[in-house]
Amino acid sequence: MSAVTPNLALLQTLARLSSYAGAVSLALLLLVSSAHRAAAQSVWQPSAGHAQIPLWPGEPPSARAGVGAEAVHYAVEEGSSIRKLIGGKPYVYIENVTRPTITIYSPTAGNNGAAVVVYPGGGFNVLAMDIEGTEVCEWLVAQGVSCVLLKYRVPCQHVGAYRECPSAHQDAQRAMRIVRSRASEWKIDPRRIGVLGFSAGAHMAIMSSTRFDRLYAEVDAADRSSSRPDFALVLYPGRMAYRHSGFRQNPAIRVTAKTPPTFLVHAYDDELNPVENSLLYAAALRKAGVPAEVHVYAKGGHAFGLRRTGLAASGWPQLAEAWLRSIGVIGK
Repeated sequence: MSAVTPNLALLQTLARLSSYAGAVSLALLLLVSSAHRAAAQSVWQPSAGHAQIPLWPGEPPSARAGVGAEAVHYAVEEGSSIRKLIGGKPYVYIENVTRPTITIYSPTAGNNGAAVVVYPGGGFNVLAMDIEGTEVCEWLVAQGVSCVLLKYRVPCQHVGAYRECPSAHQDAQRAMRIVRSRASEWKIDPRRIGVLGFSAGAHMAIMSSTRFDRLYAEVDAADRSSSRPDFALVLYPGRMAYRHSGFRQNPAIRVTAKTPPTFLVHAYDDELNPVENSLLYAAALRKAGVPAEVHVYAKGGHAFGLRRTGLAASGWPQLAEAWLRSIGVIGK
């Protein structure tokens, strides 16, 4: 396998063109796949102009050996068929993350001081770094909100009946503490820092919203900052409950009055993470007196991110913007 890094912008452009080209679409997508297979990117890197910093100064806590080398992939099969398209485009995912990072995306104009730490999904096995990561940051910075994209450790060693991922939760806490400790440097209001997660990342957002005791030994002064988010956006979460156990609520999730205001999105036809996950969490928020806004769409399936799919679920970002205005995160 070549060590040459593929031209990500070119591949994404080809993928965009593919949605308009009929038979040419398949040829272009196969070209994307072939280019990627021939020149795999070994470690995910942000586009130019965005600072990426290590999450931990040394070995992360609960480090896992024998994971393998980090690698970036396009969700397109080599050969004659397409494995997965969302909104007419393939998506990028990374695997075998052992050195977690955060990448800072700052608004180029109109910075309003708010920030969001974004947790991509991927079942705690991989990370969907564009559809649930970089594309989300592009949307946030357009609203004047700084975006902090967390590349957390995967795959993880699942724990317990609800398959928790302790290393991911440690990474999430550490990311929030670093952002809050460096808020002045990054022109962020430390009282307006939220989290946004998708699928497994949405479960991380729930855990971040309900558990603030540090899950690892103090590393440096940043760990003296609070890990509690000021607001949360939670999209198609899992691990709140499972169908096979009669949708009994995960006992590790304890919603209290300290849980931040939350915006929830789910599709009724989501077979991977049934809608009961969001409904149970919404009910727990209501019982605790925590403000919440809940949107359940009839159709949307799973893992639609911000991409336009032709379904009503694609309109959630506009509703989220209105909600962020209503709680004072972005301007009126």
